Amino acid sequence: MTHKNLTSQDIYQKNFRTSMRGYKATEVDEFLDLILQDYDTYEKEIASLKAENVALLRRLENEEKQHSFSDQTIVAKSSTQMNGTNYDILKRISNLEKHVFGAKLDNN
Repeated sequence: MTHKNLTSQDIYQKNFRTSMRGYKATEVDEFLDLILQDYDTYEKEIASLKAENVALLRRLENEEKQHSFSDQTIVAKSSTQMNGTNYDILKRISNLEKHVFGAKLDNN
């Protein structure tokens, strides 16, 4: 709601002039009381929804931070595993080279 024309207090304090063939003041008051109750209910609901929205935005922000942190952790772990795997592969290649070329190298 960008602009409100009336507040619940405006509705409550509104006085209507009476004329000879005017409306019944009690009917107008009863109707305005109903409008006032609804207006108050809507204002409370809007405030509650705004608070809930703020809480959910904070929760989303925290989840995004945790997700970002987990992604960084996964990248770091996979990088470490890759380094370990690369080291193991190099070690195996070195052993294979020794077996294949070792005899030839020793003869020269």
